[in-house]
Amino acid sequence: MAEDAWNTREPVRVSLAYTPDSIWRNRAEFLVGRDAIVQFLVRKWNKELDYRLIKELWAFHGNRIAVRFAYEWHDDSGHWYRSYGNEVRPRRNTKGGGNHRDDSPVSGGETVHT
Repeated sequence: MAEDAWNTREPVRVSLAYTPDSIWRNRAEFLVGRDAIVQFLVRKWNKELDYRLIKELWAFHGNRIAVRFAYEWHDDSGHWYRSYGNEVRPRRNTKGGGNHRDDSPVSGGETVHT
């Protein structure tokens, strides 16, 4: 399951869940291929410490699938954040798609995923 792979915080393992020619967009950054995904995840998890993700199937129709996600993490100063959003992509094909994400600060006592 994708959620399990992401929660290992092992960039290579996560990248193997996607096609070799995957195309990702993260805000203003475009990533192409597994090597770019690994490099991105290394940077991401160097900043987003103790990352914990929850993904849920939201909807599917024809060749499209949508999942919603929420994850919590803290920075190196101990400030906690909750990021949540949705991702839409072709079903059974992890090559393309997009997501929307919002990041909100939370106090450490309000975390629910960690």
